[in-house]
Amino acid sequence: MSSTSRVGSVATAIGLTYGSYLVGSVVILAVVTGVGLLGVDLSSRPGLRLFLVTVFMQGVTFGGITLLYLKRYHLGFGFIPINIPDKRDSAVIIGGSIALLVLLFVASSVISALGLSSAQNQIVEVGQENPGVFLLLIPLQFLLVGPGEELLYRGLIQGRLRETLHPARAIVLASALFASIHLFSLTGEGKLVYIGTAFVLALVLGTAYEYTENLAVPAVMHATYNAVQFASAYLTSTGGI
Repeated sequence: MSSTSRVGSVATAIGLTYGSYLVGSVVILAVVTGVGLLGVDLSSRPGLRLFLVTVFMQGVTFGGITLLYLKRYHLGFGFIPINIPDKRDSAVIIGGSIALLVLLFVASSVISALGLSSAQNQIVEVGQENPGVFLLLIPLQFLLVGPGEELLYRGLIQGRLRETLHPARAIVLASALFASIHLFSLTGEGKLVYIGTAFVLALVLGTAYEYTENLAVPAVMHATYNAVQFASAYLTSTGGI
């Protein structure tokens, strides 16, 4: 494979990563503006706002751009294998989900031991003020967030990189791009710490996809990891634990 092909592959991956986020931001701005013109004050309805953002970013934009790209370059839907998980896939989902949560615990312990701080996702701040938002977010992880983000980052971006790079390099680069996009949704100090943690977790998702060749596996793992996080945040915010 020529170096030109590799450069083009990497450039495409970068363009898809940040281009998708930019398009999604414009779409969300248009939706929020339209809803406002209808007399709905989203500032007083954080749950509705997060619902719209999730639907139009991970669902409409990420999913739509992936499908349009596949059609534009005649790749076909078979380019991103998605199947009902079999026994092996199910074992990977369970083991991988546990691994993600263990890695988060280890990372949090190391960060704390080193006296570092990690930035916080803006969604968490909204949820702490309105705990009910966390309950809304749990099903959305399985319906939109897990499938939408994995479709774009693992299915399309990692898949395209995989065509010109060694699988390990494709996983690392796709994971780095996935982690970097979180920068736009973080608040507080420790943004690099947060991104570093997200990168390590993304490596697990990328490896699971490469191993199983089934996008449903990392999608469910991703959704499960997020859902457990939000369920824990809800219990903490409401004094449940």
